[in-house]
Amino acid sequence: MTVEPTTGWPGLRGLRVLDLSRLLPGGFATLMLADLGADVIKIESPDGGDYGRTVDPDTFAALNRNKRSAVLDLRERAGRETLLRLVERSDAVVESNRPGVLAGLGLGYGRLRAANPRIVLCSISGYGQTGPYAGRPGHDLNFLALSGFFAVPHRPDAVVDRVGIRVADMAGAMYAAFAITVAVTAARTTGEGQHLDVSLHEAAAAWSGALAPPLREDRHPVDSPLVTGDNDVFLLSDGRRIALATFEDKFWLAFRQALVADFPELADSRYDRRADRTRAKRQVRELLTGIFAQRDLAWWTEALSALDLPWAPVYESTSEVLADGHVAARGLVGTLPGSDGEPPRHQVRFPVVFGSGLDSLRGAAPGHGEHTAEILALLDAEPDAGRTGRGTQGARS
Repeated sequence: MTVEPTTGWPGLRGLRVLDLSRLLPGGFATLMLADLGADVIKIESPDGGDYGRTVDPDTFAALNRNKRSAVLDLRERAGRETLLRLVERSDAVVESNRPGVLAGLGLGYGRLRAANPRIVLCSISGYGQTGPYAGRPGHDLNFLALSGFFAVPHRPDAVVDRVGIRVADMAGAMYAAFAITVAVTAARTTGEGQHLDVSLHEAAAAWSGALAPPLREDRHPVDSPLVTGDNDVFLLSDGRRIALATFEDKFWLAFRQALVADFPELADSRYDRRADRTRAKRQVRELLTGIFAQRDLAWWTEALSALDLPWAPVYESTSEVLADGHVAARGLVGTLPGSDGEPPRHQVRFPVVFGSGLDSLRGAAPGHGEHTAEILALLDAEPDAGRTGRGTQGARS
């Protein structure tokens, strides 16, 4: 089954990417490109391919929709030669090995460039291609630990532990996808590709850096003006949680004045100015903690829904997310078609609404090697883009 490109407008149609990566960072980077119409060919080994297929099939399905799969054994000369012939007809290659692994196979950037001067090689690794940590193994939590992520202040008198989202992996993937589109655009103008060195550690540092550096060494993190007592998550009487963020004075006043009859503690006007609430952040948080603990989620939902306030219930299950009226109205979650006996799956669409339209839930993740014959046929059907200088516009089959 050939995955159809975006409908109604070209998107990234004509951009061909060979994805040699496994698991999350490379998969998410190429997912974004595939959703937008790029022809992403997932190159998999014959011994089962991406181990995400067996480790977590649902996550694999979400990361690999709209792609094609071809099996090549890059340990064998014939597999490497076939890959290089595909490189001649492609715009970019994405890999997520440790530095030096691809070159050790005879497929480093110099060899890829010899096959196609326009090729963009995007190498996604934990710590980058150079430096003392370049060869070190790691996962998301390690990259976050070194990036400054845990140094960003967040609430009074609490220690940052970890979050469920793989922040470094996702941040690095987004920088990779963005950099690939920029580099390919440049290559089509200049005729020269380049090697992109994407470090997941550095991506997390870039996300954290705007918030962490303002701290002085002689200042406790809690003293940061970014830490406030009224921008937090609070526990309710039924064990549920609610998120309140009354950063601006107008929101604090609206909250306090509307609810003072139910909570006499809010009659105190000492915290009506942002600067005063920030200085008294511990007292403000203690005040709000006591107030929210007196009522359950249903009561707070009714009380706060009538007010123009930045608040939200904390959803802690997928079913709650899916049941939210706003999620339904925006069509944020759709149904991805099934394939090869697999049932349809609910997935989050590409999170941008294009005025010209975009159906990002077009094609299911491919079966292992499902498109091998179809992709190998390209070698006879298409001209050599690298040697002729032609792009791949309209080359998708």
